[in-house]
Amino acid sequence: MTMMTVRPYSQALDRLRAVGLRPTRQRLALARLLFDNGDRHISAEQLHSEALSNNIRVSLATVYNTLHQFTEVALLREIVVESGRSYFDTNTTDHHHFFYEKTGRLCDIPAEMIAVSKVPCAPVGHTIRRVDVIVRVDG
Repeated sequence: MTMMTVRPYSQALDRLRAVGLRPTRQRLALARLLFDNGDRHISAEQLHSEALSNNIRVSLATVYNTLHQFTEVALLREIVVESGRSYFDTNTTDHHHFFYEKTGRLCDIPAEMIAVSKVPCAPVGHTIRRVDVIVRVDG
């Protein structure tokens, strides 16, 4: 039996290369924080704080830029819960969310649990890419 050694950044490196992003040191470090421990919802500020506590020197502006770059290439989904307040979701499959207004927590709702019965036609020259439902709850 042979043991296979996996480099700590190999999964992050493969993920970035697969979508055509140059694997900079900061992108690799942030990708590991985002993707190495399962699906999660995180704000830019939370990721920045997590990076600093893991001795990853990165500015908040770089965190925002990286999150938006990852969103553009479909590694993340941005969930806008209110004006100026967004979370980034590592689960890019079709699903919806509960938003706990008091705590700011997001929780996934499987797509099949919500049925949208009527969607308006997209404006001329545009197509609907996705319908996001955010169910706001107290708590």
